[in-house]
Amino acid sequence: MPALAAGMATHWRYALGEPVQLAAMLVRGDAYTNEAHERPPMTTAVRILDDGAWISVDDERVVSVSELWQLADHDVCGCETADFLIEGFVDVDAAGQSVLVRAAGQCVTCGDSAVSGWLPVGRIVGPNRRFASLDTRDVRIPRA
Repeated sequence: MPALAAGMATHWRYALGEPVQLAAMLVRGDAYTNEAHERPPMTTAVRILDDGAWISVDDERVVSVSELWQLADHDVCGCETADFLIEGFVDVDAAGQSVLVRAAGQCVTCGDSAVSGWLPVGRIVGPNRRFASLDTRDVRIPRA
């Protein structure tokens, strides 16, 4: 396995049921000798369930379709802020501590349908690596 950047965690990425492992070792320095010691990798499984109806983080359903998200600085439609009704998840990924999705849906203001760019849905937080969801009222900005 090629050397990867320190400070990243091991993640499993599922694109429509196909697992892809994204791995890196966490490294910390010894306070007395300043020597690096490897820690076992931490794994967070993120995947799409039920034909795109749910996002699962560590085998727990955390985000579902039929939610209305506000999108700013997007390419879904011509509206300045899209009221985007989530109809299905197309892809999911873990980027650092963030969980991102690409979603198919429709702007309820203008009626245009599209697949979004990468949208944040939550973060992996704390030593127990639990999922913290974004509020559905938050305005989301797609990431490149």
